Amino acid sequence: MKMPWPDVPVGEFAASIVRREEVNPEKYYRQVGVRLWGNGAYERETIKGSNTKYKSLFRISTNDIIINKIWARNGSVAVITPELDGTYGSGEFPTFSPNLNKLDPLWFRWITQWRPFWSRCEEKSRGATGKNRIKPQRFLEITIPLPPLSEQQRIVKKIEQVASRVKKAKFLSEKIEEDQTALLLRRAGEICKEARFLKMSEVAPIIRRHVDIKPDKWYPELGIRSFGRGTFHKVAIKGSDVGKKPLFHIEVGDLLISQVFAWEGAIAVVQPENKGRFGSHRFITCLPDPNLATAEFLCYYFLTDSGLKDLRKASTGAAGRNKPLGFTRLPNIKVPIPPIEIQKNFSQLVNYIKNVKQIHRQVVIGLGHVIPALLDQAFGGEL
Repeated sequence: MKMPWPDVPVGEFAASIVRREEVNPEKYYRQVGVRLWGNGAYERETIKGSNTKYKSLFRISTNDIIINKIWARNGSVAVITPELDGTYGSGEFPTFSPNLNKLDPLWFRWITQWRPFWSRCEEKSRGATGKNRIKPQRFLEITIPLPPLSEQQRIVKKIEQVASRVKKAKFLSEKIEEDQTALLLRRAGEICKEARFLKMSEVAPIIRRHVDIKPDKWYPELGIRSFGRGTFHKVAIKGSDVGKKPLFHIEVGDLLISQVFAWEGAIAVVQPENKGRFGSHRFITCLPDPNLATAEFLCYYFLTDSGLKDLRKASTGAAGRNKPLGFTRLPNIKVPIPPIEIQKNFSQLVNYIKNVKQIHRQVVIGLGHVIPALLDQAFGGEL
C-alpha cells in the first residue's frame, strides 16, 4: 500500500554549520571533494597550508551534509562518512549538520542518488546571473520525503540489501569477463609455442585508405580503448572542421592499432557495428593475409606479454604515456604464425566469448536500472 511521505525542507532537519579555521602555513590539510550524481564524497590530496590560496578552511565532520556550490545542480551533494571526518573544504563546500533525531544519514545518502533530488537542486541553483551556483539558504529550501526515523531505517535496510546484491552481481559479471579475456590470452600463447615467425609486413601489411574529405559531410570516428578493451564510437565531425589532418576509411576485419597507445594494448579488430566509421592519422590499419593469419589471433597475440613487449620496443620518442608506435618499425615486428586452421578455431572462440560478453554487459546495463527504480519506490512510499 502506498504511503506518501510528506515533503520536508532540508532546513527542518539540518542547519548550516561553519567550523572555520585560519590556515596555518605549517599545517597539513586533508582535502575533501564531492562527486557528481550522488556518488559520494572523497578525499583529495593533502596540502600544506603554505600552498593554498585560501586564508581560511572549514573542517568537516562525520554525518555532515556537504554540497559543491557550483555542481550541486548535478547531484554534487554527499553525506560525510567516518573515514572523511577531519577533512577540510573551502567556502565552495558549504556544510550542514543534520538533526539525528529526525534524519538517518543513510536515508539522505540515498536521497542524493535520487534523480528528482538532482532536479530540485538544479531548480534552486538557477540565478539571475546565469552562474547557477546554489546558495546555502536556497539548499535549505529543497524538500525531500521524510517519514518517521524508524521508517527511514526500515526502508534503508531494504535498499541496502538490494544494493548489495546488485553490487555483487556486477562484480561477478566483471570477474567473468576478466576470466574470459585471460582464457583467450592463455590460448593465444599456447598456439604460438611451435609456430614459425614472419614479419608483419608479410602477414598483415599496413593499409591506408585515404578519405577525400568533403566540407559539408559528417565523418563519424572510431576510437580504441587501451588494455584490449575494444573500440568505441566517437562523435561525428564535419569535414570543414577536420582541418589538415587526414582521415582514413576503416573496414570490418581490419586490425586497428592506436599509434599513440599501442604500447598499452590499444589494439582491436574492427567489428560489423563499426562499419562506416573513420580513423584519424593516429590509427594504423593492418590487413591480414587470409592465408596466413586472422585479425583476432594477431590482436590477442599483441595483447600477450610477448606481443606487448614487441610493441613497446617499437614505441619510442615521447615522454609520459604518449609513446608513438613507429610506422616503419611495426612492419618489422616478427609475429608467430600457427597453422591457419588453428587460428580460425581461435577466432571462433573469440567471437563466441564476444557474444557471451555482450550478454553480460546487457545484464549489467539492466542492473543499472534497478537502484533508480527502487529509489522511486522507496521515496514514493511504496517500499
